[in-house]
Amino acid sequence: MADHPNVFPCVKYRDAPAAIEWLGRAFGFDAGLVVPGEGGKVMHAELRNGVGMIMCGSMSPPDPANPWTTEAFGIYVRVDDVDAHHARAVAAGAEVVRPPADTGYGAREYSVRDIEGRLWSFGTYDPFAAAAT
Repeated sequence: MADHPNVFPCVKYRDAPAAIEWLGRAFGFDAGLVVPGEGGKVMHAELRNGVGMIMCGSMSPPDPANPWTTEAFGIYVRVDDVDAHHARAVAAGAEVVRPPADTGYGAREYSVRDIEGRLWSFGTYDPFAAAAT
């Protein structure tokens, strides 16, 4: 594992550009990567505060294949072996909402809900490594 955080809170906003600006002004977050989307939306953003980072973006129309389109909050955890981690989660009874798959941005990921229905995603995407390139 890397020597930096591997757990990232993820927040979706109705007005992500305004939220990113406000999070900086109110809480001291610095916008690193901001990937714009259509119509002034934010597809993905990485905001840093000290050694920590959150990921955020705009709410999107529902997509049954991607629970992140409408979920307001969740957690992303970088893991080395996605398939082994997925097997462990399934064995423990996690509800799979997105099976392991390769993404268009070079990661392998899956998403599950925990015992109280909260969204978690696990994958190989490392925003710290992406920012260094």
